[in-house]
Amino acid sequence: MIRGALAILAALFASPAAAGCLDDPAPCSVPLGTYHLALPDDQDGPVPAMIFLHGAGGSGMGAISNTGISATLLARGYAVIGPNGLDREGRFGTGWYFHPERPRLRDEAAFLREVRDDVVARFGVDGARVILAGFSVGGSMTSYIACEDPDAFAAYAPVAGSFWRPHPTECAAPVRLLHTHGWRDQTVPLEGRPLRDGAVYQGDVWVAMQIWREVNSCAMLRPDAFDTEGRFWRRRWDDCTPGTALEFALHPGGHGIPQGWATMTLDWFEGL
Repeated sequence: MIRGALAILAALFASPAAAGCLDDPAPCSVPLGTYHLALPDDQDGPVPAMIFLHGAGGSGMGAISNTGISATLLARGYAVIGPNGLDREGRFGTGWYFHPERPRLRDEAAFLREVRDDVVARFGVDGARVILAGFSVGGSMTSYIACEDPDAFAAYAPVAGSFWRPHPTECAAPVRLLHTHGWRDQTVPLEGRPLRDGAVYQGDVWVAMQIWREVNSCAMLRPDAFDTEGRFWRRRWDDCTPGTALEFALHPGGHGIPQGWATMTLDWFEGL
């Protein structure tokens, strides 16, 4: 069975099809789609996991081949799971179907639950310790799952992607969520932007944080705690529904996954 370091090497030096479902070159399959997987070397009992959703045009192999994420996760005993989005009709590459006013060609929440259940049943993942994360439109997909199906995963960590307009008017239940965004992001600006000559509009991350505060019944609009040490400027709301968590991390960069994100996210998750 291919494990942590071998899985990363396979991802770096082979095509995505050559590093799929551990020792099987094809990706793992569930009824609604496929995913890629790497497991930590030392697996003594059920392990926690991060399911990471790729950006537009990407693939699930990106979560494994991006060693800035996978090496940190694997070294800390986490499985790394990269689901594959669907091909986008008339557009390049793959994506996720979440927009509130666009057709959804797949029930993405059901697909991700299938992936979660499959890794629990087949690969010794602890279903109670699975965090859903994603980058760009993968971050948007993560946000919509957190809103629509908050109990599906233990916590949520979108990066550089959030809701689109029209913003949700309500979510199903309180969440545990860490949103990370670049101060200089021009692809998904904090305020959002129009695309396709105004046919669709990215959402406003500041509005999204207001939505999350309302969902979690936080007492104050302003955060209860601040941390400006290191690369990330973090704002945290504590006086909220018991058992929830809400934090906003800004970094000085643009549209990307900043260095240190995986470590920060795991520290946050393990500290909940």
